[in-house]
Amino acid sequence: MRANVRPQGPQAAPRPRKWAILATMCTSLFLVGIDLTVLHVALPSLTGELLPDATALLWIVDVYSLTVAALLVTCGTLGDRLGRKRMVLTGFAVFGCASAIAATSATTVHLIGARALLGVGAAMIMASTVAIIRTVFPDGRERSIAIGVWTAAHSAGATLGPILGGVLVERWWWGAVFLVNVPIVALVLAVGVRLIPESKDQAPRRWNAADAAMSVAALGLMVYAIKQAGEPPSAMSAGAGALGVAFLVLFVLRQRRASAPLLDLSLFAERHFSAAIVAVLACFGCYTALLFFLTQWLQLLDGLAPLQAGLALTPLAAANAVGAGGAPWLAAHWGRRSAVVMALVAFGAALAVLPSVLSGPVVLVVLIVAGAAAGVVMTLGADLAMSVARADRAGEAAAIQETSFELGAGLGVAILGTAVAIGYRSALPAVPPGADESLGAAAEIARTLAPAQAAELLQAANGAFRSGLSATLTGAAALLWLTAVLSSMLLRGPSPARMPRPPAGPQ
Repeated sequence: MRANVRPQGPQAAPRPRKWAILATMCTSLFLVGIDLTVLHVALPSLTGELLPDATALLWIVDVYSLTVAALLVTCGTLGDRLGRKRMVLTGFAVFGCASAIAATSATTVHLIGARALLGVGAAMIMASTVAIIRTVFPDGRERSIAIGVWTAAHSAGATLGPILGGVLVERWWWGAVFLVNVPIVALVLAVGVRLIPESKDQAPRRWNAADAAMSVAALGLMVYAIKQAGEPPSAMSAGAGALGVAFLVLFVLRQRRASAPLLDLSLFAERHFSAAIVAVLACFGCYTALLFFLTQWLQLLDGLAPLQAGLALTPLAAANAVGAGGAPWLAAHWGRRSAVVMALVAFGAALAVLPSVLSGPVVLVVLIVAGAAAGVVMTLGADLAMSVARADRAGEAAAIQETSFELGAGLGVAILGTAVAIGYRSALPAVPPGADESLGAAAEIARTLAPAQAAELLQAANGAFRSGLSATLTGAAALLWLTAVLSSMLLRGPSPARMPRPPAGPQ
């Protein structure tokens, strides 16, 4: 995706039409955001039916975001070449079909494959929407508003996902969290065919399939190795990790030497940009993992129904929205550097104390602090990444920024989820076979035991999960504090918004 878009056809849509186009784009991004987190509340019900082990459960959750992260830049390049309207509409169709497939999944492998296909559709949708918005809104002020609304739609979807999931699972069954996408996607597809203008680059970047395949292989192999860390050591997982690192190194070397790279790594030479991407990656990773852990805790340990669990997360979601909305005010009064650093410290502190207060009234205050702080970091990080980039490279900066959100979500669940699984197994005493796979598996096995044995198993499993979660959230807090220190160092100096910038290229 590139900022110097030269569309085929008119430069801008008529005024009423352009906002209708934006509404169509935002509806699709709202769905994409929902699918990041909507499954979390459905996990206990899903576990009882499909019986995935701990590793498979992590794949079900984050194969979606990892697929999006791996394909965003590739789909953006293809959209530049083949047409962005064509790419988005194809993405709608893939997303809708994958949703129907996921809703009817009968096995763990079936569901993981459907979630990956959902990620393909989401990547196709996300990759070209920014470029379409830049085409439809040539005026800089209107374009900034439009991109802000577009970003908010994705964040709102991710935040409201658990609440919507709770309503659907409570009223129907876990597959409803996917099936609800189908009629909405069908409507968006029908409207998009009529409204969205076609555009493509007249001089698109060269498509390099080898680089695209290498980036996907590197991410997939490394994540596989991370997830297998919770299992007994094996040559396969070690080999996958080593091969993934090798592919990553080779990919970076090829991008640095290429005249027209798939991913322009030179943007990271600007330290403010690097700080923004690292902050977003760490913050959104911890936030998504927190949602994943809380939905399991509320249902499996506290015994809440899916809808009750979703509603219990409302303070976190509301605080996140308030933090995102108040971030510009904080930046104006404290400066972006101070606001980002203080929010990272506050988010880390909330995670550090959360396990000790989860069963008390103080948890509400902690969740509000966590949600608001995460909203500040994600909003200012995204804004900072875009403000650093020159106008002729805004599209590439947007692609990296979008990838950082999706990659953060996938890696957060993969790494922190694996850490909880390791802590759970290490703290668990001798239990019936299969109970050490996950807390959900232990709950299912307990239903087959005599009352006394079931109570003993559940007490041991709950204690082991609490132990693993406490250690993991402490580690996540340390990561956020380290990110705060790094951000404080990298964000020193003039604000990028005030730096002299070259004249903007053609829009």
